[in-house]
Amino acid sequence: MNVKKQFKEALTTNNPVLVQLLGMCSTLAITTTLFNGIGMGLSVTIILICSNVVISLLRKIIPAKIRIAAYIVVIAGFVTIIDLLMQAFLPSLSESLGVFIPLIVVNCIILARAESFASKNTVAASAVDGLAQGIGYTIVLVVMCIIREFLGNGTFGGGILGFEGAGIRILPQEYTTLFIILPFGGFLTMGVLIAAMQHMSNKAAEKKRKEAQK
Repeated sequence: MNVKKQFKEALTTNNPVLVQLLGMCSTLAITTTLFNGIGMGLSVTIILICSNVVISLLRKIIPAKIRIAAYIVVIAGFVTIIDLLMQAFLPSLSESLGVFIPLIVVNCIILARAESFASKNTVAASAVDGLAQGIGYTIVLVVMCIIREFLGNGTFGGGILGFEGAGIRILPQEYTTLFIILPFGGFLTMGVLIAAMQHMSNKAAEKKRKEAQK
């Protein structure tokens, strides 16, 4: 188990959103305030860790023919727990995220890690993988939230900071760009981040090639 490599890949070369392009629906839909981004990111991270651990424990027991159905049942159980806890203790976040919490059941990030990693590796490695992938996912959400909230509303920390959770105003309302918090703005922000990630990856690969040629 190479913990450093797992975290490096989750954050850069194998980032679930910017490289694997998984979980795009929720990423584009909820990244309008920092509160939403952190809440969704932490929820997915917890579910990733728990489902990875359980699936790794059961990997030799689950028949291959029904493995996907079994994975979904495990994931659905943890999603239900998180959903009920959020409704009980964070009702405002639960209302803000809405249907996207139950839809974590079919989030491709979680199912992909179950199939490609947890079903083939030890419990410890699977737990680290879930944490690494969850952090990689959460960072992208937070970055998108900050960009879209700042440019679209002119605020920072929506749902967490400021008067009644409205966020701290940085830009006057007349200088904001409303379309950034609309669906088009989500696609635009995501496209810029993906392009930036690809640029950094290409530069890193080019640097390795030059070093190998020396």
